[in-house]
Amino acid sequence: MTGHLPGWYPGGTPTNLLTLLLFFGALWVFGKVAYKLVKILLLGAKEDRFDQIPERLKGVLLFVFGQKRVVREPAGWGHFIIFWGFLLITVGTVEGFVKGVWPGFTYRTLLDPLHLGFLYMPLNLAIDLVSLGVLGALAVALYRRYVQKPLRLETDDPHAKVDATIIICLILVLIVFMFLARGAEMNLAKFEGEPFIDPSGWAPVSLLVSAWLGGPVLPDMAAYHSQQALFATFWWIHNLIILAFLIYIPFSKHLHLLGAIPNIFFRSLRPKGELTKMNLEDETVESYGVSKIEEYTWKQLLDEYACTECGRCQENCPAFLTQKPLSPSRVIHHLKLHLREKGEILVSGKPAEALSEAEKAILEKPLIGEVVTEDEIWDCTTCRACQENCPVFIEHIQKLIDLRRYLVLTESRFPPEVQAVFRNMETNYNPWSMGYSTRADWVGDLDVKTLAEVGETDYLFWVGCAGSFDDRSKKVTTALVKILQAANVSFAILGTEEMCCGETARRMGNEYLAQTLMQGNVDVLKNYKFNRILTLCPHCLNTLKAEYPQFGGTYQVVHHTELLSELIATGRLPLKNASAVQGLITYHDSCYLGRYNDIYDEPRRVLQALPGARLVEMDRIRHKSFCCGAGGGRMWMEETRGIRINEKRSEAALACGASIVGTACPYCLTMFIDGIKAKGAEEKVEVVDIAELIAKAL
Repeated sequence: MTGHLPGWYPGGTPTNLLTLLLFFGALWVFGKVAYKLVKILLLGAKEDRFDQIPERLKGVLLFVFGQKRVVREPAGWGHFIIFWGFLLITVGTVEGFVKGVWPGFTYRTLLDPLHLGFLYMPLNLAIDLVSLGVLGALAVALYRRYVQKPLRLETDDPHAKVDATIIICLILVLIVFMFLARGAEMNLAKFEGEPFIDPSGWAPVSLLVSAWLGGPVLPDMAAYHSQQALFATFWWIHNLIILAFLIYIPFSKHLHLLGAIPNIFFRSLRPKGELTKMNLEDETVESYGVSKIEEYTWKQLLDEYACTECGRCQENCPAFLTQKPLSPSRVIHHLKLHLREKGEILVSGKPAEALSEAEKAILEKPLIGEVVTEDEIWDCTTCRACQENCPVFIEHIQKLIDLRRYLVLTESRFPPEVQAVFRNMETNYNPWSMGYSTRADWVGDLDVKTLAEVGETDYLFWVGCAGSFDDRSKKVTTALVKILQAANVSFAILGTEEMCCGETARRMGNEYLAQTLMQGNVDVLKNYKFNRILTLCPHCLNTLKAEYPQFGGTYQVVHHTELLSELIATGRLPLKNASAVQGLITYHDSCYLGRYNDIYDEPRRVLQALPGARLVEMDRIRHKSFCCGAGGGRMWMEETRGIRINEKRSEAALACGASIVGTACPYCLTMFIDGIKAKGAEEKVEVVDIAELIAKAL
């Protein structure tokens, strides 16, 4: 608009002053809340997450701007459109907002001196079309939330449901009034003979809106002033919504707009299966583990800010899907609420005598019991489905393990059946009540040497506790030995020198026992020469590979399915009797083999080497595989709540019509045998380890 501007019109006086006042006022409120959020975050313990900066920046590009994890799910494409659309809409919003201070401003004002004015029309086209796409994505989001009602969006917090709707509606209304303002402004520009946008189609949606608004025709000044009033009204509503949104963000689920990018930047770059090592020699420590929200590290607290409440963790959690109290999404949400209410009191600087009774109650509210229940803490199988599917890299498992550590090490409070497991590991170095001197009894007449006998070998075969003591798993051990011997692989075992790797103790929260076992094994391994460690058990694989470096033991560790795949591919393991294995085989991805160590293809390649067998996949495979229920120490605990996890997974195996269930983990083997039996299908379906099939085909 040219000439004198009315005071109420964007860019006129005092509208320009009011625009600045409102903008800086909203920015001040936002900044004050954001500053408090940072202060609350810094209540957490120290943690160094400033290493590998290039890799962290790469992650931001891939997972924030590329939305790599978000678009794994079909619904994620809606978020992709909203995310990029909102960024582009913000570009247009900034232009419109500046007009409230700088009359007639457009980006062309900046682009023309740089000879880049030709970019302005395509920019407007992009804003127009993408904004329309965002409206469509928002409509789909409302349909999913209120009509489809997917399981992932279930919550026990009514405010969270309302909050999500408020956010969607704010964005929707924001875009509608943006189109209305652009349409009215186009009519004004055409009246003045200075087209705001070339009517040839650079902003088709805005052109339609302008036609609907009925633009003025010379010399109809009354209609012109009517369009002025419409534009000013739409402009004010649009920008007031923007400022309200800015203030509302820190109090809503869209706090993740502030927390997600730094959380992705500071994501864990350690091996996926590595839990933190506690300093058990610090004599100043009054308790172990976490019993107060502020005892988490600042990065663990940042997780709460980053949560998008998308429910992907919940949708993939085996505990939640079998009707147990645990929902990873709820745990994070409850931690966030507790952090906000307790954190605000802690950073307020109020002396104890000035606190109200309500504030004192919040400070005394127990983290374990009221914020996170003990059932939730112990229901976790550490399967990593939550973390693998989280788009903002929240680390759920370490939080729950820290709570277990407090219960076990400080309170000596844990499920009663766990006591015997700890005692067995302390006295006989295995979870079974078997004497440690019998660890190598499985060898029998097999020609298997110990490292003490040979001194040096290519592969140290780490048999593990299940492979040494469990009757069913010992058959797998024997099968693998026969395969190694047939392929002329140089290997030896530790025999009675081998102790439990410590994985079970660590994930049950008994860090002291775990460290004792781990350090003991490292000390033994220092005495021998070998090139690689071979494991049957994915849990042993993960611990030896990812956690033993904490104790000075860095090794090349391979799983038996990796070695089998290599031996078959290189021709070192001819399957002369391959036709002995017939039928439909389905393969179960072990959590610690798949999600923790990304071993998905090797087991399948081994099965595909059997010409008489055909691989059929069950529901939920690879990174979305459904846990067998034994991880996180759950192998040794009674499952008394909800549906048994192994039975639910066994149902999936039966549904695909396979006659053989192939596993690659002794825990999975046990859980499937029990699950298939519980379903009355043990006569129709055989549960085996992949190594047993290959041994049969030799």
